[in-house]
Amino acid sequence: MAKKLQNFINGKYSDAAGDSLDLIDPASEKVYGTAGISTAEDVDLAFTAASSAFDGWRDSTPGERQLALFRIADEMERRADEFADLESQDTGKPRTTLVEDEILLSVDQIRFFAGAARNLEGKSAGEYMPEHTSYIRREPIGVVAQVAPWNYPLNMAVWKFAPAIAAGNTTVLKPSETTPQSTLLLAEIAAEFLPPGVLNVIVGDRDTGRAMVNHPAPSLISVTGSVRAGMEVAIAASADLKRLHLELGGKAPVIVFDDADIPAAVAGIGAAGYFNAGQDCTAATRVLVQKQVHDEFVSEMSKWIKENAKTGAPLEEGILFGPVNNQDQYSRVLGFFDDLPSHIDVVVGGTQVKRAGYFIEATVLDNVQQDDRVIQQEIFGPVITVQTFETEAEALSKANGVNYGLAASVWTQNHGRALRMTRLLDFGCTWVNTHIPIVAEMPHGGFKHSGYGKDLSAYSFDDYTRIKHVMSYFGE
Repeated sequence: MAKKLQNFINGKYSDAAGDSLDLIDPASEKVYGTAGISTAEDVDLAFTAASSAFDGWRDSTPGERQLALFRIADEMERRADEFADLESQDTGKPRTTLVEDEILLSVDQIRFFAGAARNLEGKSAGEYMPEHTSYIRREPIGVVAQVAPWNYPLNMAVWKFAPAIAAGNTTVLKPSETTPQSTLLLAEIAAEFLPPGVLNVIVGDRDTGRAMVNHPAPSLISVTGSVRAGMEVAIAASADLKRLHLELGGKAPVIVFDDADIPAAVAGIGAAGYFNAGQDCTAATRVLVQKQVHDEFVSEMSKWIKENAKTGAPLEEGILFGPVNNQDQYSRVLGFFDDLPSHIDVVVGGTQVKRAGYFIEATVLDNVQQDDRVIQQEIFGPVITVQTFETEAEALSKANGVNYGLAASVWTQNHGRALRMTRLLDFGCTWVNTHIPIVAEMPHGGFKHSGYGKDLSAYSFDDYTRIKHVMSYFGE
């Protein structure tokens, strides 16, 4: 029997008022269920619930919030396989790696924010003016609207709801229309430990997201998505001066110097470039390699792909990545292949896999130039491009010569060179001799068209609070 997914508002499931859309397995292109399309009426119901719950949740103690988040995390860990099954069906990701790579990682991140709830920081109270004592209050912002993407459905939902809830806010969260299942299970579990209305999840499409942004209730809008979507949200939110938290994609440069450990670099870049079919805003897909080691790098990468970068359905053995998530993204990636200029060499791949599902071969494109579309636009697929450089200055110029500023990495054994490069790379997350690892304690976020605001870490927690100065006269 096909699944029918509903909204989760005020602690219970309810049907969306609009039509429904099909949920399609990206590994088979078969319909396995439907999800409602929430209308402005549904959005209003969800924000009404969040607004009603805010006063009580704001007045809860940090310890109470921490305990609720710990309990949510514990229950998620207990049901990790259930989450992995849903996530794999929605995304097509390899089932064998999901629990360790994503579900338990999400559990750990919730536990981090549970701890952050009891670790608020601010300037100490003091007399900065005679006979007046000043102190700082760190307060929740209020009701929050959050829109998560389809590439990491549960993980991105956690990055959004956990700091918001830990800080005392209430939220309305919309997962992507193609990957709603794990987020709804999260809401169902959270309802066991949170008051009704603190976390509400609504299903729907882009129009649902627009209705959320345009609703008067939220004081902050948090969106992970495309640059186009982020710009639309920024324009709409400006009419009501809503705060924004935007993570909008990337085009990560991966700079390989001639003194790098080439086999280690190839293995690290290959895994970070093709994991999740390249559908990661920080994916290591734009390689800049010093001319002296270009041929060696491309040769080694080609061998690594043949041995390690197999694609297939979630339950197939020995696969590194699954299909891209949906038909639109599949067509977009193939469109890049159709549009390649003649000077680009397709070293490996460059086409779809001849089978049902949205499968695309691991691809390497060589002799790419800086103004090529595959350099300047995010592909969001299993495609690595290769450019060359001679000097540090040229590498920096090419690396920074895009509109994105989310992630980068430098591969070298020269410590001084690593420090020089990381200082001048215009990217919010920069690695040395590795690419893509994240930890809950450190911030994730970008510059330029990659957006602003931080996920993870205490900096993310800060984004979901507001600062109030209180001054009291104590003179006679």
